[in-house]
Amino acid sequence: MSRVLVGVKRVIDYAVKVRVKPDKTGVVTQGVKHSMNPFDEIAVEEAVKLKEKKLAEEVVAVSVGPAQSQEVLRTALAMGADRAVHVEIPAAEYELLQPIHVSKILAKLALDEKADLVILGKQAIDDDANQTAQMTAAFLDWPQGTFCNKIEKTDAGLTITREIDGGLETIKTKTPAVLSADLRLNTPRYATLPNIMKAKKKPLKKVTAKDLGVDTSPRIEIVSVEDPPVRQAGATVADVDALVAKLKEGGHI
Repeated sequence: MSRVLVGVKRVIDYAVKVRVKPDKTGVVTQGVKHSMNPFDEIAVEEAVKLKEKKLAEEVVAVSVGPAQSQEVLRTALAMGADRAVHVEIPAAEYELLQPIHVSKILAKLALDEKADLVILGKQAIDDDANQTAQMTAAFLDWPQGTFCNKIEKTDAGLTITREIDGGLETIKTKTPAVLSADLRLNTPRYATLPNIMKAKKKPLKKVTAKDLGVDTSPRIEIVSVEDPPVRQAGATVADVDALVAKLKEGGHI
């Protein structure tokens, strides 16, 4: 494999409590800490490991989003990616950007960059869509390996261990292919200060969706964003009879 393309997304940090805007048009993002989507960190780590094992020659990180997305691209470069591509989407349009738009962009870039492998996180922790890898493979008409727990290079292609509801499944696929990283694929490294400084000098190219010939017109309209209902407090009962009585009172039985 000569080139691996890795998708990275800037999301609200996993440790931040998400708050709904007062006008219910979305969630509060101003002044809120953002970071790279955790599953994308795993994807970057796996791509860099392939390069370290001499199984890939170059790792290219890609992010689709507003200007601030360059932050996570610099993080990917500090982790070991060689160069980055930022597909800039205005902030106002980005709120209605969907996985189908991102998939088309990634598919076009994979062809333009002559990538042998595309590795993405299995899902983003903000929308939890779990769609981008699958649709990217469909647009490219490439084989796909989703929820990867282990990736091994073979003479014939790749042997992939996938996480499924019933345990683990092993599949074999040829390249080029699209993979999505699951939680137990690896443990991402921390970007060291020297590498963070080096990342500032690595190439980062900016393009637009229009440059790639991809239409990002909205396909949805956000009607309302609501907080989940507040969970009612529990109660302690003395015995089974009291429990049954409480359930009857609540109309549960």
